Amino acid sequence: MKNTILILISTIFCWNLISAQEIAVLKYNGGGDWYANPTALTNLIQFCNNNINTKINNKYKTVETSSVEIFQYPFVHMTGHGNVYFSNEEAENLRNYLNSGGFLHIDDNYGMDQYIRNELKKVYPNQDLLELPANHSIFSNQYKFPQGLPKIHEHDGKRPQAFGLFYEGRLVCLYTTESDLGDGWEDKSVHNDPDAVRLKALQMGANIIKYAFEN
Repeated sequence: MKNTILILISTIFCWNLISAQEIAVLKYNGGGDWYANPTALTNLIQFCNNNINTKINNKYKTVETSSVEIFQYPFVHMTGHGNVYFSNEEAENLRNYLNSGGFLHIDDNYGMDQYIRNELKKVYPNQDLLELPANHSIFSNQYKFPQGLPKIHEHDGKRPQAFGLFYEGRLVCLYTTESDLGDGWEDKSVHNDPDAVRLKALQMGANIIKYAFEN
């Protein structure tokens, strides 16, 4: 019965992927500010629609980790500064979503790293996060980043890193840290980043969206 339900969910997911382009932000438990960077996704959607021929709904949705509604979205974004907690049921739902063709981008808004790594082990207990090499296609499928993930905000001054989790050879979860792409996607007035820095962030975001929609 459970396998039948998963097949049905996968079919619904694939239908939605073909019929509509919508993205969502993940509302998770644990107390972290999942709602951080409120203007980020709106700006990224506009950039993608104007520059890489996407037709994403201008209003992104909010989806909870445990909800079956997550299967409606080919791309889900997650961010914040603090604690993250996945129950076993939430971890299983997220794993089913990713295995069915979904894509999760987690962007450390500074302070998430120590929590998210532990919670991802609940999703894929037998996997460790692997750093993506600079020649991974996500860094060149639209805009070229020969050095890999760009640095947007300094935070601890460490180099930016992109890590991945994979299912059957497909990158299903991208975790970006020491970069803070989401801050670069925000309205310019929020962080006063130079235009060149914001452009890099938006271009990298477009690469991620393109990868999620096409793989």
